[in-house]
Amino acid sequence: MPWYAAITGLLLAIFLILKKMNPVYSLFLGAIIGCLLGGASLSDTVNILVAGTQSIMGTAIRVLAAGMLAGVMMESGAAESIAHAIVKKLGANKALLSLALSTMIITAVGVFIPVAVLIVAPIALSVGRQTGIGKLALLTALSGGGKAGNIISPNPNTIAAANGFKLDLSSVMIAGFIPAVCGLITAVVIASLIKKKGIMVQDSDIEERKEKQLMPLNKALIAPVLSIVLLLINPIGTMLHIQVLTNLKIDAMYILPFASIVGTIAMGHIHQIRDYSKAGLYRVTDTVLILIGAGAIAGLISVSDLSKQVVHLISVSGISGTFLAPISGILMGLAVGSTSTAVILATGSFGNAILATGTAPLAAAVMVHTGATVIDSVPQGNYFHITANSMHMSIKERMKVIPYEFCVGGVMTIVATVLYGFILK
Repeated sequence: MPWYAAITGLLLAIFLILKKMNPVYSLFLGAIIGCLLGGASLSDTVNILVAGTQSIMGTAIRVLAAGMLAGVMMESGAAESIAHAIVKKLGANKALLSLALSTMIITAVGVFIPVAVLIVAPIALSVGRQTGIGKLALLTALSGGGKAGNIISPNPNTIAAANGFKLDLSSVMIAGFIPAVCGLITAVVIASLIKKKGIMVQDSDIEERKEKQLMPLNKALIAPVLSIVLLLINPIGTMLHIQVLTNLKIDAMYILPFASIVGTIAMGHIHQIRDYSKAGLYRVTDTVLILIGAGAIAGLISVSDLSKQVVHLISVSGISGTFLAPISGILMGLAVGSTSTAVILATGSFGNAILATGTAPLAAAVMVHTGATVIDSVPQGNYFHITANSMHMSIKERMKVIPYEFCVGGVMTIVATVLYGFILK
């Protein structure tokens, strides 16, 4: 199938998403139009879409597994307990660091980034009122920390990056650590420089909330720590050349639900496990549906010569093929306003072309992943509006945060590209 049919289908899908049409139907419609434009019959079109959607089922199952851990962390109060502990430990003198670190850690242990910001936002507003730090700096710290945590978490975006390049989830999480630390530092430095800019926190921004008993930190950490330790068994075995650990083949598909159940039992909330899992499933349903739609587009692209044409274009232009990975993540993030959707589309649409340039799968995964964080907080995405509401900011005020978020994502992408695209190539 000609490359222009695949490009037309992808662009049509993105256009419809920007026009607020349901993303799943947008992706399906783009795939159908692309197939027909490329000369496929109606029956062939159906076969292409079905084959494409079947190819993402492994990712979808792992995303559903991640939803259970997220549900436990959010609904049990474990995530809130972790956030309070970090802020209390670091104190008011290191307010911006504590806020950024809180969202980073909460996101890193499996809570989705919009929810992480929602959890920490009330604490941030209270701290901002006491210390005189403006909302612009507060949200920069929260969002920057969340972005850093998001690239080392067992969240849908990391799962999509790993499965898109046929890698272990733990490998992608570990590879994102250095870029994540650089992102955290960038967020804290930028927030510190602008802490007196923008609108200050008002008394009306702080909601009157009843003091509630927070879960002990040692109980709150059981589920996330267990899941991360188990996921690290394979990489540790590989690094230490311990064959038994290497051969265990630990997978997020069963590790994340297992850690969630153990954590729930340890919290003494076993009777709430059904409610927690239901809440987690609700949170990942949209992502799984988008995965299915993205699979349809991936099916279209897989039967086209788009990958060959992209590789040829790169070789003719003289540009290093390494840059295709971060650029694809950046463009998809800008188009759809969602890190997870951007990674799904970038790996499905350009994955083969990226690998064909000679880029290693792990390097490709990390560069696409970090690239998707650069400018994914645009108004067409839910994250923009959720974070604006959580900080009681107008659309105009929220727009002012985007350049600072761009810097955080940009630094992580540059670090990942230099480190994995050139130094460790």
